[in-house]
Amino acid sequence: MHADHTTRRGEVTIRDLSKSFALNGQPLPVLRNLQLKIASGESLAIVGPSGCGKTTLLRILAGLEQPDAGQVLIDCLPMRGMGAERAIIFQEPRLLPWLTVLGNVAFGLDVQGTPPAEAKARARHYIRLVGLADFETAFPRQLSGGMAQRVGIARALTVQPEILLLDEPLGALDAMTKLIMQEELSRIWREEQVTMVLVTHDLEEAIYLADRVLVLPKEKGAVARLIEVNLPRPRERSDNDFVAMRRRLMAEFGLSRPVMGSNVGL
Repeated sequence: MHADHTTRRGEVTIRDLSKSFALNGQPLPVLRNLQLKIASGESLAIVGPSGCGKTTLLRILAGLEQPDAGQVLIDCLPMRGMGAERAIIFQEPRLLPWLTVLGNVAFGLDVQGTPPAEAKARARHYIRLVGLADFETAFPRQLSGGMAQRVGIARALTVQPEILLLDEPLGALDAMTKLIMQEELSRIWREEQVTMVLVTHDLEEAIYLADRVLVLPKEKGAVARLIEVNLPRPRERSDNDFVAMRRRLMAEFGLSRPVMGSNVGL
């Protein structure tokens, strides 16, 4: 049930992108002349201190915000607003409480006018993909946080986007559920071959999931940095190279000592 990736590739080009917000009548720049190319099928994590523009960048890619300057190209064409080739997953899955799991996952297809039988068949495929085949008839109030987020991921994938945008999708989950969901996200990304752009505060999560990590600076005039994560998959958190990569990423934020616990966050 893959999208046709011969014509739908999901390559993203960001050119000279800038965005400011007004704070007490003064412009507060959050993104400055950002240049970036995200390859088709790549997994990119965006990290940085609070207020550096991570979520703003993701919202621009989703078409929910307009940049002040610069442009975003998708498969070499200028991006205009929201589009079916992109799907966004937020920290809260925002399920419709009056619909079952199947109803929630099929909802995007129903809105697009997909025939009901086809919508249900595609929804069931993605419900199975996220491991919830036994919960099709459950309502959101009957689901745990991790299960609800799986429904949100299935709903996003059902419309078969080229690009999956994730804004702290696992931030509200407990530590154990988070680790399981990171493994699931990695597997789904591999199987679906989508381009994945993930905003996270968790440096370990960024290393586990991403091919490259974009580090956005807080300081005025500082440039964004790209770090390659050249680790074999599936990744092992206790592996020496993984630990070394985590130290390197922590050093980007002036953190030299290990932080207790598995979730190294900002």
